[in-house]
Amino acid sequence: MFIAKVVGNVVATRKNDTLVGYKLMIIQPINAKGEKVRNESVAADYVGAGIGELVLVGSGSSVRVEDDRKSSVIDLAIIGIIDDLIVWGRLWIKEQCLIQYAMQ
Repeated sequence: MFIAKVVGNVVATRKNDTLVGYKLMIIQPINAKGEKVRNESVAADYVGAGIGELVLVGSGSSVRVEDDRKSSVIDLAIIGIIDDLIVWGRLWIKEQCLIQYAMQ
């Protein structure tokens, strides 16, 4: 799992049948200080996240555990919306991470 910020969404009128019903969101992986760490990726949204939110992202077969998802082509999924982060005993409130992200 990793932390990311939702930075956009994907509209795909034609896609694999196993993706029907899922929002596809563009995510930017970040570290606990809100700094970008890799290139953007696309993830299926399991929890109803919105653009601008910090999220927890799962990858690989662990995001396809449930019976209705076992045969899907999903490789990355937003599995949680982050409220706060506590790193090295310090509380990083979501807004602080977003401010740091915006300054890059």
